[in-house]
Amino acid sequence: MPRPAEPILAIFDHDGVLVDTLKLHQDSWTMMGRETGLGVTPEFILETFGMTNATILRKILGDSLPDSDVAAYSDRKESAYRDLARGRITLMAGVRGLLDELTEAGVLLAIGSSGVRPNLELTVAECGLHGRFEAIVAGEDVTRGKPDPQVFLLAAERAGVAASRSVVFEDAPVGIRAAKAAGMLAVGVTSSHSAEALREAGADEVVAHLGEFDARTLIARLSPGDRSGTRR
Repeated sequence: MPRPAEPILAIFDHDGVLVDTLKLHQDSWTMMGRETGLGVTPEFILETFGMTNATILRKILGDSLPDSDVAAYSDRKESAYRDLARGRITLMAGVRGLLDELTEAGVLLAIGSSGVRPNLELTVAECGLHGRFEAIVAGEDVTRGKPDPQVFLLAAERAGVAASRSVVFEDAPVGIRAAKAAGMLAVGVTSSHSAEALREAGADEVVAHLGEFDARTLIARLSPGDRSGTRR
């Protein structure tokens, strides 16, 4: 495979792209909801999947919720998630092969997620991904959640790659919109939302799993003088 003449960055969302964690998050949110009296349903978590905890909690409790309460609820929920997830995390179909293919081709890798850093570090440790990512940007690193592009722009900045030479892999419409707002290519993965919803959000390409993605085509699209391509 030809190596890019200039750096290219592939940014992966965490939940629903690298690992299938939707059920674990739904269970940890509903568990925390039962313990605290918050009205959290699995359907609501699917609707808000990809948003920061602060955004989700303020949708439930209102914009006046103090930051200290946001932090307390969030810490409780994420601790429950890690208790459920530990020992049960595996990479989704096609992920390891694509990571290897991109690395071999000289493409830099990053994670850009609304999830908290301990969750991302748990995945890195349990899936043997230490040293694979040029940058890991978590929810604690940003002040504005998706669909704001801050998380992806920060990942590109830390990796030292221009946004115009970056691609984002996302499973949520808010993440697709964030990627397009950042001026990046956006690949939708239909693990938690339909292909139609991802295309409506602006996805340049939609795949059922990352094993369907062609790294050679990516390098060609993000090489100077060729940003063309059609959606599929």
